[in-house]
Amino acid sequence: MARELSRRQFLKITAGGALGLYVGSRFGGFGSEPVAYAQILSILPATSIDKYVTPLLIPPVMPMKGKVVLKGGQNADYYEISVRQFQEQILPAPMGKTTVWGYGAVAGPAGSPLVNFHNAPSLTIEANWNRPVRIKWINELKDADGKYLPHLLPIDPTLHWANPPGGPDGRDMRPDFTGKTYVPLADFTDPDTQYTQYTGPVPMVTHVHGAVAVGDESDGYAEAWYLPAANNLPAGYATEGTWYDFFKNKAQGAYNVAWGPGYAIFQYPNSFRAATIWYHDHSLGMTANNVYAGPAGFFIIRGGPGGDDAVIDSRTGTKAVLPGPAPKGNDKFPPNKTYYEIPIAIQDRAFNADGSLFYPDSRAYFGDVADDENPENPITSYIPTSDVSPIHNPEFFGNTIIVNGNTWPKLTVQARPYRFRFLNGCDSRTLVLKFDDAKVKAWQIGNEGGLLPQPVNVNDNPPDPSVADPGKAILLMGGAERADIIVDFGAVTPGTQVKLLNVGPDAPFGGFPIDAGDVADPATTGQVMRFDVVPAAGADATTPPQFLKLPAVAPLPDATNTRKLVLAELTSNQGWDVPVEVRLGTVDVSGNYVANKWEDPVTENPGVGVTETWEFYNTTIDAHPMHVHEVAFEVINRQGITIAEQNTEAGTGTVTLAGTARGPQPWETGRKDTVIALPGEVTRVKATFGTAGQFVWHCHIVEHEDNEMMRPFRIGPMQQGQPT
Repeated sequence: MARELSRRQFLKITAGGALGLYVGSRFGGFGSEPVAYAQILSILPATSIDKYVTPLLIPPVMPMKGKVVLKGGQNADYYEISVRQFQEQILPAPMGKTTVWGYGAVAGPAGSPLVNFHNAPSLTIEANWNRPVRIKWINELKDADGKYLPHLLPIDPTLHWANPPGGPDGRDMRPDFTGKTYVPLADFTDPDTQYTQYTGPVPMVTHVHGAVAVGDESDGYAEAWYLPAANNLPAGYATEGTWYDFFKNKAQGAYNVAWGPGYAIFQYPNSFRAATIWYHDHSLGMTANNVYAGPAGFFIIRGGPGGDDAVIDSRTGTKAVLPGPAPKGNDKFPPNKTYYEIPIAIQDRAFNADGSLFYPDSRAYFGDVADDENPENPITSYIPTSDVSPIHNPEFFGNTIIVNGNTWPKLTVQARPYRFRFLNGCDSRTLVLKFDDAKVKAWQIGNEGGLLPQPVNVNDNPPDPSVADPGKAILLMGGAERADIIVDFGAVTPGTQVKLLNVGPDAPFGGFPIDAGDVADPATTGQVMRFDVVPAAGADATTPPQFLKLPAVAPLPDATNTRKLVLAELTSNQGWDVPVEVRLGTVDVSGNYVANKWEDPVTENPGVGVTETWEFYNTTIDAHPMHVHEVAFEVINRQGITIAEQNTEAGTGTVTLAGTARGPQPWETGRKDTVIALPGEVTRVKATFGTAGQFVWHCHIVEHEDNEMMRPFRIGPMQQGQPT
């Protein structure tokens, strides 16, 4: 079936808990038609949740176990951190608590109230530039009797996934995968087999997103997962991923550390520059489910020549004063002081009526499965020879917004400047944040790669004229992007309640303008949190952002190689107009592209120390936040493309350049690790690949990442003894 993608359909949970069908064009334009399904009747209506009653949780600092001396004599900070299951008051009390997962320290200073304090989002790891951090990451998803805990959410084991039931010979692949084609999904419907929704032990492997120059053994490679050390692991299950033993042995030699059942020990040099990075699970084929369950947190690197101490007040030439303090490791909890620097993680979720997390357990959410309510759609679950995975949904959009672990919280702020480190932690949602009061002034001073070369006035630099609102600060954030922002409430009259809004879409982002029917529901997902402004406690001594002279960001060397890469969506090989998966691939010198699968041989193999330009040709209808592990890159430019001879069943076609290139947005300067690749365009980035090893690049719409939109890449030669 040779054609260009022309539409996308999926279902959205509406404010009242019902579903609406959306059909959209390549660049947006989704319409709405109410559809109802029995599966979502228990979903908690977002309109039934009171807003702005829960104070914002300011994540405290993760307790450190102590110091260690590394091979070679360098000192390092040492943590022992586990992921556990617990209940958390995410919805406002007295609504029901939610069972979630989260990280927490299992060792630390005697008497610390934060030891064994697990939370979602998790506590912040505070690190210093050029001082290594070593972490023992422990998978403790088991109960008090030592028995493993099953997943909180439905898992589709027909994806290319971790697959513990497959044993050592069948792990990290599609069950019964032949090497070329799917096994008919009809073979996966026997309730007595493993090929139904997975109920076994949960694999985990932690990735510190944004860590640069880290060894591949510590990067959280998707096939280096491990199960908890439970006492009832089923016989024959693989207890760790394909790459676990290889990396275990490599870590033993490199760091003289021993891994064991249920844990791995990773090390981070923190040698790049001060930055806001974060950590989350990265297990093959189930990252979306695992992260949605809660385990994620901030990891902030401070100091060094690119850090806060290097910021100058241009008026005086002396060290600038930034808003602070931030939480510190020795602070009391709950805190007894006011913070002016605060990390803010924004996520979307949906809940069942009892407070438990809702996540789709059927392809019906996507709107292309035939049933009594929707008989015109062509496919049903589990039909013979179907290539449509029965449970996995290509995207998911929750009907609530949570911030630092609570739905629609509030924060009391003084009429003065604050520093917020924003993270878009949503599974699929692109955020377009807006303060609803023009008296709020905001300046972005940093992104994923640390401080920008110069501050960006957010009020005067909207991401697109179509969302501009005179004088109001507006910020675009794709999935996993971070923004270090100084927000000044100084001109706001005390007693004012300022809302942070989201004018992004309740749908896949296709660029600007956003169709009016797509914009987030103003009553629910169009709101994020509230700031209640009170008088300042004293004189403001911080340097006005417009006078900040930020440390220079050294440009990368000229690229010696260019790689043309494609983002391509595949549709069903049954001839149905429904998406199956999104893949990454290569483009040849004539513009012909081919999309690859996860298990295909490595095609991106830069040499150690080599600088390359990577070009992401987006032939799909979605914008994709593209993340490259191990490096911090420069965004070069974007340019239109023309797509021809597109065969969406085979994942092939031809791309040619169109129009002129335009440079990065002001907030995309400096260094980044995630960039929005818009549909119908090529996005170019440049990176120096400094550390040999096996890493990955992928889309950070995690449902895409889980279903083939991730590829391994290798820096330098193959390693002796590595898995093949």
